Amino acid sequence: MAAEKRVVFRSAWLPWALLTPQIIVIAVFFFWPAGQALLQSLQQSDAFGTSVEWVGLENFRNLMNDPTYLTSFKTTAVFSVLVAVLGIGISLLLAVFADRIVRGATFYKTLLIWPYAVAPAVAGVLWLFMFSPSIGIVAYWLRTVGIDWNHLLNGPQAMALIVMAAIWKQISYNFLFFLAGLASIPKSLIEAAAIDGARPWRRFWTIQFPLLSPTTFFLLVINMVYAFFETFAIIDASTQGGPGTETKILIYKLYYDGFKALDLGGSAAQSVVLMFIVIVLTVLQFKFIEKKVNY
Repeated sequence: MAAEKRVVFRSAWLPWALLTPQIIVIAVFFFWPAGQALLQSLQQSDAFGTSVEWVGLENFRNLMNDPTYLTSFKTTAVFSVLVAVLGIGISLLLAVFADRIVRGATFYKTLLIWPYAVAPAVAGVLWLFMFSPSIGIVAYWLRTVGIDWNHLLNGPQAMALIVMAAIWKQISYNFLFFLAGLASIPKSLIEAAAIDGARPWRRFWTIQFPLLSPTTFFLLVINMVYAFFETFAIIDASTQGGPGTETKILIYKLYYDGFKALDLGGSAAQSVVLMFIVIVLTVLQFKFIEKKVNY
């Protein structure tokens, strides 16, 4: 058995010199803002920051007693699960089809990559116009088949709109990783299974999908973080958290309370809670789901 090869630095300072730029970036753009948010969550100040009062955990107690904040937990859970599960499932299906295409494969793959170049706010506006009750082409088609679409008044329809927009925006990212994962699977395994009489679905479920488990796990973590944080612009451009609070997920409520209601201490407390939730979810995924990943 060959000995494991390791890189050995002759200089004691060189590893730290190589790590220093990344450490500085993480400290400046993560740890310092997180520390500021934690400090502000323990304070209460006016809209201009001229008067600051230390209130301890009062902001967190107010959050737990706020029915609209607790409702946002449910909304966020439903939204993030739908975006992650449906987005990964649809992307995997498209990647499997793209992997089998021989003629026109480059054109097909290029079309599926395009949505990733669209800014989230632009994606929200595009879907808003398509489903607009008055001028939207999709809303018009739905009315012709008997579906009265109006996401401005109907909560489930508004949720469906932002879920579709968020999945469409992220689908290219997932697609690229799945396509790369499928390309790395030896074709000899697929051909051997086909010779043994395994049908396409059987070959996918017993060979391809288990070998894609590291990619699937990675995308699950990424999509959960995406649903919690990066969908703010889509919601702000399409529904603005409405109707009522039907699509006001945690990140949007944080923005609304901080920048519109001017409750700086409460919004800082919400940011701390949101950061804690995402960290816990990520740790749980690595602790329990990663055990089923075949590397």
